[in-house]
Amino acid sequence: MSKARSPSPTCPECDGRLTADRDETVCADCGLVVAEDRIDRGPEWRSFSDDDTSKERTGAPLTRSRHDRGLSTEIGHSGDLRLTGRKRRRVARMRREHDRARIASKTERNQVYAFTEIRRLVSALQLSETVRDRACVLFESAQSEDLLRGRSLEGFASAAVYATCRTASVSRTLDEVLDVARATRSELKTAYDALNRELGLPTGPIDPREYLPRFASRLDLPTEVERRAAELVERGFDENLVSGRNPGGFAAACLYAAARERGRDVTQAEAAEVADVTAVTLRSAYYDLQD
Repeated sequence: MSKARSPSPTCPECDGRLTADRDETVCADCGLVVAEDRIDRGPEWRSFSDDDTSKERTGAPLTRSRHDRGLSTEIGHSGDLRLTGRKRRRVARMRREHDRARIASKTERNQVYAFTEIRRLVSALQLSETVRDRACVLFESAQSEDLLRGRSLEGFASAAVYATCRTASVSRTLDEVLDVARATRSELKTAYDALNRELGLPTGPIDPREYLPRFASRLDLPTEVERRAAELVERGFDENLVSGRNPGGFAAACLYAAARERGRDVTQAEAAEVADVTAVTLRSAYYDLQD
């Protein structure tokens, strides 16, 4: 048995036939505008060929992680062109000259190098795009204040990432940044001191609770141990045990104490290793928690 078709909508005034004209629904008989929809519900991509496999967007969104905010175009290396001989060399020359023209000054060239290094560090440290963009803005501020003169770009790029983590209360230690940075410890600390001194960064101590999820994951500890460690951190704040201590080391000590309470087999050396502190530092915080 065939299904009955639903009646088509008609005009509420004259029962005439309705037609869709762009973003308006109009009666074909009396001209009444029945409905209006200003939202474009079509696809946001365009296909310049007859197939749907080569969909092109209108362009990437603006980003602070590039020196030109991502507005400039690029001559790609698409293999669909199948250029040979003189045409391939011509396109390669056009691409080379176009890349040179995108960078108009030494300032922009330094930004291109530093922003590339910042994006690499953010990816290696598994940080968010917000941290990436804020680090690039911080580097740009340091450049406008002429803080880069006589200092390494790698040091300022890594210092911008570390300073952004400090100001945003993101739990990344100095050693973690140095493990993936191309700068030395002295270059990073010199650049960070210049940023903190000249730009007045709102840095403060990181809450040890920010380290607990990562450290618990590395030590393969369950959620109940992590919750108990968070309670120990809270008790440490109440009894003024956190002040003057390495927040990562105190978080590791709380995890170690919570694991001991729950019967988990975690050594002091393992807990200290994930926090990049010595076993002596961990034991000192652990004994204070026990007292």
